[in-house]
Amino acid sequence: MQAKNGNPPDGGYGWIVVVSAFMVMGLTVAVLKTFGLFFVEIQQHFDELASTTSWITSVTIAVFHLGAPVASSLCVQYTHRTVVITGGLLAFSGMALGFFGLNIVWMYATTGFLQGLGISFSWTPAISIVSHYFSKKRALANAIASAGECAFAFTFGPFFQWLISQYGWKGALLIIGGIQLNICVCGALMRPLASSCLLEASHCDTETPPGNGASRRDKEDKSPTMHKTFNWMLVRRPEFVLYAIFGILAAMSFFIPPLFLVPLSYSLGIDESWTASLLSILAMVDLGGRLLCGWYANLHVTKTIHLLAMTITLISTSLMLLPLANNYLSLAIFTGFYGFFFGTTVAIHITVLADVVGMPEFDSALGLFMLIRSTGGFVGPPLAGLIVDVAGDYRAGFYMAGATLVLSAGFLVILDRLQQRKKKGSKIRTKPEKSTFPYPSLHILKHQ
Repeated sequence: MQAKNGNPPDGGYGWIVVVSAFMVMGLTVAVLKTFGLFFVEIQQHFDELASTTSWITSVTIAVFHLGAPVASSLCVQYTHRTVVITGGLLAFSGMALGFFGLNIVWMYATTGFLQGLGISFSWTPAISIVSHYFSKKRALANAIASAGECAFAFTFGPFFQWLISQYGWKGALLIIGGIQLNICVCGALMRPLASSCLLEASHCDTETPPGNGASRRDKEDKSPTMHKTFNWMLVRRPEFVLYAIFGILAAMSFFIPPLFLVPLSYSLGIDESWTASLLSILAMVDLGGRLLCGWYANLHVTKTIHLLAMTITLISTSLMLLPLANNYLSLAIFTGFYGFFFGTTVAIHITVLADVVGMPEFDSALGLFMLIRSTGGFVGPPLAGLIVDVAGDYRAGFYMAGATLVLSAGFLVILDRLQQRKKKGSKIRTKPEKSTFPYPSLHILKHQ
């Protein structure tokens, strides 16, 4: 697959890749989001404490993030297609082996470690290859692909519950594992791009005659701009470091609202059946936010990093206002605002990462970003829980999340200023020196 003039196709077969990535998002992250339905069943089967059983999900999340650099490195050395297919096989193995349910440690190793590694090896290259296939429409393509997470999570809840009631939790795991084998099919559809398409247009050789395809490919393979190894040195680039800090602070906040939303509604005396609908509202507006923001970003009216800073600010505002709710209607409205703006952020934050580091370094940057960002996901919920315990009010957790997001937006502003300063500096350096002599002949004589 080669695009004209070596540029990303920005359409065509790329939309097949987007649909495949949409499916992968649903068969990985959506499964992880709804795995809590198995929690009570597994806890009762092994007669374990809740804290002991919860380590299954904790291991999955940890391996998902820690495996991202490995997945990115394999994408650089092999192909995205190979890594996604491998991830599908690992995800299936984790669920299929979990079917035997020997003991709780066995569950850690199968539905925890293997499933987490499968999700990492599927999710990371799927979201990466979409960015390689698109340039002008990258934001829209990433938004559509990420929407698979919301669409599948909305339907997986009742479906998984039905599977458990019909086949037991072990049988449900085996069936879900079989469904996850479709990740391999999606991976097979992720056709690798030619080397030149993996680079920015400025790095591509556009002067090679069209008829000389073989020599062009040889030249591309020997091009010094192609990175065949994982680039750990990105941590020395100020732009990447600033964006990684933003990622840590944002991750600290993003895991808090879903954690405390239900307890907050209970504290307000809202009925359990109405509380469950809040999660459905969250999923629906999240999906709408992703698609709408992807469409708007595709218009290129606003710079993506500016758009991200705006959505982060709006999320923090909605989180600061959410604790003011005192009944179901007001809580549902503020939840809707939070879910919508969260969706807009998820839709474009990967696109901004690609803009910050450039496509030649994107695979390495995505793996490192996921790894570094995971620290925020691990620290945020316990810290918020501590603040809630001290304050004795679930509202304190939302205030903490909002304040942290405001701080993260500050790093986006600093990053944007740094990029603008470097851009101005490069323009000054490349500006030709003006001669003070009005006549070229006199200028030549002067230098002689």
